[in-house]
Amino acid sequence: MAVQVDQIRALAERIAASHHLEVVEVEFSGGTKFRTLRIFIEKDAEARAKLAEIAASGEAPEELASLPSGVPVERLSGVTHEDCEVFARDFGTVLDVEDLIPGAEYTLEVSSPGLERKLSKPEEFARFCGSLIKLQTFTAVNSNRHWLGRLTSFKDGELTIDLSAVKQKGKAKKAAASKAAEEQTVTIAFANVEKANLVAEI
Repeated sequence: MAVQVDQIRALAERIAASHHLEVVEVEFSGGTKFRTLRIFIEKDAEARAKLAEIAASGEAPEELASLPSGVPVERLSGVTHEDCEVFARDFGTVLDVEDLIPGAEYTLEVSSPGLERKLSKPEEFARFCGSLIKLQTFTAVNSNRHWLGRLTSFKDGELTIDLSAVKQKGKAKKAAASKAAEEQTVTIAFANVEKANLVAEI
């Protein structure tokens, strides 16, 4: 019987919401013996806003102690080990009761999406404007499918990336060099983004 990833994600989102968390990504891998379900979570928008307020006030409570330094709080997931443990316990229990992963045993891993998190939703691209990203497109843009730069805007279904923010490599370097010197940005349609990730800046 196949694993219903959409149903698993819907369940994860329901459990996460009850803990002021959001599901960023769900991955299921492995064959018949060694199967792993990975759930990446973060604080919801309201909880992240509270963390940002606390950080702006100059206080240093426990909530901020375990978070990486040098990264704007509003860009972090805000998730603690305790958040992961509580979510894993509640989600794992309901997952087993509803038998959404039939058959042999599996491993459940719950963690934050990390500083080089995957970007897939429009709201994520809007939230992380100003961040370095790397992305791959379905079809080539300016004879290139791989891009690295700073996401400067996301509007009307298009991303604008500042290529001058980093040194380009390989085909991206050649593509950039072949354009006029003043052309330091590339515009890519959101629908053309095959995969994208943040690039950590610490």
